[in-house]
Amino acid sequence: MDRHNTTVLDDPEALAQFVAGWLTERALHSTGRFTLCLSGGSTPKRLFEILATDAYRERFPWERTHLFWGDERFVPHDDKDSNYRMTREALLDHVPIPPAHIHPMPVSGTPAQAALAYEQELRVYYGEETLESTRPLFDVTLLGLGENGHTASLFPGTPALQESLHWVAPVTEGVPQPRLTLTYSALACSAVVAFLIAGKSKYAVLQRVLNGDREMPAARITADGELHWFIDKFAAEGRG
Repeated sequence: MDRHNTTVLDDPEALAQFVAGWLTERALHSTGRFTLCLSGGSTPKRLFEILATDAYRERFPWERTHLFWGDERFVPHDDKDSNYRMTREALLDHVPIPPAHIHPMPVSGTPAQAALAYEQELRVYYGEETLESTRPLFDVTLLGLGENGHTASLFPGTPALQESLHWVAPVTEGVPQPRLTLTYSALACSAVVAFLIAGKSKYAVLQRVLNGDREMPAARITADGELHWFIDKFAAEGRG
C-alpha cells in the first residue's frame, strides 16, 4: 500500500480535527453533488461531532452532500448499536442536510432482501448498472479497522469477501448479529478511500494490513482513485 498517502497525528482528537478540515476542503472544492460514504466507530463519531460544530456546520456544503453507509448492523435505526443512530445523534440532528440526501441502509425484511434494496438504491443514484473505475460512486469513503483486520463489515472468513457481482452483501455468519456491508467493488469505486485508525490496540493489525497480509480483509481494499491512511501515533508506533 502507498505509504506516501499516510498522515500520522498526535492522538485521536488531533486525527478527528485534521480529517474534519481535510474532508471539508475536499467537499468545498468538489462540483455538483458531493457523495460521502460513512463508517461507524468511535473515531468517526468524534469526526461527526466536530463537523456539527459552528466552525464546520456553516462551511460544509450540506445542501449538495449525499450520505451513504459502508455497513450497518441489522437492527432498528433507533437501536443503540445502529451506525445510523450514532451518525444521527452526532451529526445529522445538528446540520442543515436535506433529509432526502440521507441514505441509511434498510433494516426491514431479511438481511438478503435489505442488501438487494440498498444495492438498487445505489444503482439508481449512480445511474448505471455497472461500476466504472473512471466514474466514482463516492467522492470520499471513510473506513475503520478492527483488531481482527475487518473493515466495513468485511470480516475474515465470511462469504462477503468473495462477492464480486453485488455491491451490497448480507453478513450473517461469524458475527454476533447480522449486518449489511458494501462489497470490495463498491468501496473501491471512490475518488478517495480514507482509513481512520487510532489507538495502540490497532498497531499489530495495522502492520499486517500495511504489509499486505491478505488474511486481513482491510488489506484487500483498493481505490479507483486515492487511498489515504489517517493514523494516530499510538496506532502507528504501538505505544501510549
